[in-house]
This record gives sequence, C-alpha cells and structure tokens, in this order.
Amino acid sequence: MEFSQADFDRLLVAEHTRKTSELNYAKDPLDSENLTKWGGALLELAQFQTVSDAKKMITDAISKLDEALMINPSKHETLWCMGNAHSTSAFMTTDNDEAKVSFDKAAQFFQRAVDADPGNELYQKSLEVAAKAPELHMEFQKAAADQQIMGGAPSASSTANASKKKKNGDLKYDIFGWIILAVGIVAWVGMAKSHVPPPPPS
Repeated sequence: MEFSQADFDRLLVAEHTRKTSELNYAKDPLDSENLTKWGGALLELAQFQTVSDAKKMITDAISKLDEALMINPSKHETLWCMGNAHSTSAFMTTDNDEAKVSFDKAAQFFQRAVDADPGNELYQKSLEVAAKAPELHMEFQKAAADQQIMGGAPSASSTANASKKKKNGDLKYDIFGWIILAVGIVAWVGMAKSHVPPPPPS
C-alpha cells in the first residue's frame, strides 16, 4: 500500500489523537468526548492496517464508543461514529448474515444520530447509504468470487468485468470516502472543542 502525503498526515493526526485520548482516559475515564475521539481515531487508523489488524482496531473502537454511549447515550457524534464502525466492520466480513447484522446496527445508530441532530446532512446521508449497504456488500462479494473463479483467465467478457469491477471499486471508495470524511470532521470538531481559547478578561 502506497501512502500519499495526505494519507501520511491523516495517519499522524489519528495516531496523535489515539495516544492523547489514551492519556486523557487515564485521567478521566468518564469523558465521553474523549472516548468518542479515541474511537474515531481507531477507525481512522484501521484503514492503514492489514485486514486482521483493522478488525481488531474496529472492535476496539466499538468498545470505546460503547463506553462513551454508556456515559452519554444521546451524544449524536458518538452515535454517528458507532454507525460508521459497524458499517466498516460489515464491509470487512465475507459472511452475508454477519454483515447484515452489522449493517442493521449501523442503520440504527445512524437513525439515532439523525433523531438527535435532525439538521445534520452528514448523518442523513449516512443513513441513506446504510440502507443501500447490504446490497453493495453482496455485489462486492459476488465480484470477489467471480474474480477468484476466473483466476485471471482472459475472456471476451473481461473488458465488461473490468468495467463492472471499476464501478464497484469506485463505489467502495465513495463509501469509504464518506466514512473518512466523517471521522475527520468528528476528530476536527473534537480537537477544536478541546482547544477553545479562554474568554477575554472583563
């Protein structure tokens, strides 16, 4: 996997956020904002890992976000991050039944985020994409199975299959792009909130 400068910068910010959140957790384990940042950072870092390591990081992120929701069950940023974590987890499994369970959980968390902040367009878009996610997952699995069956053997339909795979790949990047954007926004908002300048002396 080759990294662009932007990828490298995202990796550094996510790792810094993860470490800072870990230190802050030791000081105050009941800070739901910190737990949300930590979960978001783990989701971001998971994108740069092998599949098995990414699955572990996503599981850890879900654990941190669960902990944050136990403290503040209506925090819409956390609900939205949890939806992303379950969506990402679903796309990483090859078992359609297991993926459906994760997609259903994601949709529930996205719906709760929309209910908590109805004007948030990102949450609404995430809920819309979540409705289409199981179908996309099945298409990805079918494309992967077709690719294994063909074993790279050239055929007359290889151009059509390449075009279809490109569309599936583009769609995958669109979905992960939204997830990356959302996690980045949550991390940025969290960092901005934690670095608010003090009010001017009166």
